[in-house]
Amino acid sequence: MKRNTLALRLSHALVCATLLPAGATFAQASPDGATDGTGEPKQLDTVVVQGEIAYRNRTADIEPVLSYDLEYFQRFEPNTVGDMLKRVPGMTFVGSDIMEFDGAMMRGMAAGYTQVLINGKKVPGAGDDRSFWVDRIPAEMVDHIEILRSASANRSGDAMAGTINIVLRDAYQFDGSYLRVGVNRWFDGELNPTFGAVTSGKALGGRLLAGVNVQDRYRGKIKRSDRYTDPGRGELLSWEDQNEVKDGRDYSANVSYSADIGDSGRLSVDGFFVKTDRDVTEVSHEVEYDDGDVIESRVPGLNPVDQQNWGIGAGYRFDMAGGSTRLDLDFARFQDGSAEREEKHEYLNGSWDASEAEAEAVDARDTEVGAKLAHVRPLGAAELEFGIDYRRKKRDVSYTRYAWEAAREGDAVDYALDGVIGSLIEETRLDPYAMLSGHAGALSWETGLRYETTRSDVRHHEDGDAGGQVRRDYNELLPSLHLKWDVSEQTRINLSLARTVKRPNFNELIPALLDGEYGDNDYVGNPRLSPETANGIDLGFERRLGKHGVVGVNLFYRDVSDLIELVNTGQWSEDAHDSYAKDLKKFLAKNPGASEKDFTFAPESWLFTSANVGDGTVRGVEFDLSTPLTALGLPNTGLFLNYSWLDSKVSDFRGERRFNDQARSVYNIGFIHDIPSLAASFGATFRSQGDAYSRILAEEVTVKYGDDLEVFVEKRFGRSLSVRLSAANLLDASKDEFFHKFDNLDDQLGRKYDEYELETEQAGPSYQLVMRWAF
Repeated sequence: MKRNTLALRLSHALVCATLLPAGATFAQASPDGATDGTGEPKQLDTVVVQGEIAYRNRTADIEPVLSYDLEYFQRFEPNTVGDMLKRVPGMTFVGSDIMEFDGAMMRGMAAGYTQVLINGKKVPGAGDDRSFWVDRIPAEMVDHIEILRSASANRSGDAMAGTINIVLRDAYQFDGSYLRVGVNRWFDGELNPTFGAVTSGKALGGRLLAGVNVQDRYRGKIKRSDRYTDPGRGELLSWEDQNEVKDGRDYSANVSYSADIGDSGRLSVDGFFVKTDRDVTEVSHEVEYDDGDVIESRVPGLNPVDQQNWGIGAGYRFDMAGGSTRLDLDFARFQDGSAEREEKHEYLNGSWDASEAEAEAVDARDTEVGAKLAHVRPLGAAELEFGIDYRRKKRDVSYTRYAWEAAREGDAVDYALDGVIGSLIEETRLDPYAMLSGHAGALSWETGLRYETTRSDVRHHEDGDAGGQVRRDYNELLPSLHLKWDVSEQTRINLSLARTVKRPNFNELIPALLDGEYGDNDYVGNPRLSPETANGIDLGFERRLGKHGVVGVNLFYRDVSDLIELVNTGQWSEDAHDSYAKDLKKFLAKNPGASEKDFTFAPESWLFTSANVGDGTVRGVEFDLSTPLTALGLPNTGLFLNYSWLDSKVSDFRGERRFNDQARSVYNIGFIHDIPSLAASFGATFRSQGDAYSRILAEEVTVKYGDDLEVFVEKRFGRSLSVRLSAANLLDASKDEFFHKFDNLDDQLGRKYDEYELETEQAGPSYQLVMRWAF
């Protein structure tokens, strides 16, 4: 099979260079992760009973990196990584239900623009936009979280907005054991337990860490929708009340093993497993007004969720040829066997009129296989790193639809097959890279080149009929440059330039016709899409405040090319073809002797697709402060503050707008106060996220989230036991959405509304009591 020639030649050269002899000996790199400063693993009892307030880490990286240990978040007892990330600068969540944080959006860009790694490795996720739902990973599995604001040559370039690296607990870093036992209470009185355990120590000639976590995940919500003829709200068309309950359990586990081999080798193996088993139950009551008639509907729905994420990785590092060589292998899989069904029972003016139902089952398997060979060696006064990444993704998804319609009231629901649509997307990548870094006095620098090659094969089928296969190859050269100037021991300035890429969403690649996907308009995917690319700049200032504090300001800008947007193919939609046939029949009946060529017809809906249409820009300012208030005479009080202003510009079928779903701003402010004499602490955080707007064909939406207030109080007992009571959503925040809906493009441009809808949902405050015990 033909391969990209340049990629193969670069790869061959890099592998050969790894084996070349060198005169100098390169010392083994220091272990990844933090220890207690003595080279010994950190004792887990310091995680359970914190003797002092934890602040944001100040890393020594040349590239701009923010690092947060679990202890930074822990006193507010986050359940998931999403609960942790909502507190870091520039992180927004738009589209998530109230009190849920799943699709993380750095810089306010859609979740697909943010790269999520676990232990530095790519993982597949549920989203068609290639995103990973961070609320699937429990907080207890995490050692620390890194926010990488720019890209480097030794990582995948899928990081236009940035990268989140979730680093799980490592056998080399920790020693000891502890238990976490807790209970959550929700606004409707529901109680849910949570349990976690971690142990680490010497075993099998090395060190072994294992952790398990079981969480009962529950969320009850109340929703209300009101639909009008237009934004003036002069005429109410319909309204809906809905109760939704998400009730289930998440099971997770992680394991890590490391062992030193010989004088310079180190073997590491890590794995994780997460299973989500959940039922989402919805019961709606709808009332519609139509020319004096009242149509009431009872709409029960059930969405059983059965999803699994798991992965395993192995790495071996050893000194060789005057440098250090590392081989990494990884395998990760996401499986989804979920389903969704909804019934609708209509009553016209109090009498039964109709009953119908529809259901859909999902069978999805998304697999990532990767291998990386890298070599680091001195080169004069600098350091050279070069290597090659191999990655293969296989995403196999099928949707099976069912439908039912009653002949009379009380008929039992008996689903009949309504269609099957599926796709298989395979991507193979071979990405060689080279990176050079060094120091010159107060200036540190890093520069690199990464050449990413992608071969994409897309196949789809519908109702057993194969839709053919389309192959698409594309290559991108991604340069990067990072400069760090240590102005003083306390102050530094970072400048980063990097080119990044965003591959098309999976659903945008599948050339299957979707009838009525956007109002009356149809949609078909485009497997020949090119990836979006961006030239980015980050300019940051950071200053240490005393022993623990740090303050930083970062300005960022992204110039995005080959944006993927909806475009009109010029072909009529299925609805337009049906309307044409009906109107032609009426015309011929009214005009005897006329023919089809005498008939004129103006279609109102079309077939749309995705295409690379032009450019866009993203910019913003991020500020963060994490410091004790020692200067104010409050050494036992920690202040935490971050604020991000976000902006962007893109052109679509209606003119200029921001990137869809980009919040205008987001900020967090909070404090922790420790009382050493009582071995107790308390604190609070307040979060506010600005409004977000999105515009797609036939629909425009504004999303507003209410402010979030959380508090905690903690009591410690010696060095082995702590008890915390925390409360979230104390302001009973709501998520409010404003929908402008249209039938087609002409109506949208002319502001001829199909309906205007206001939807709000609330989940009430929640409380959590947690005990941690180290032993």
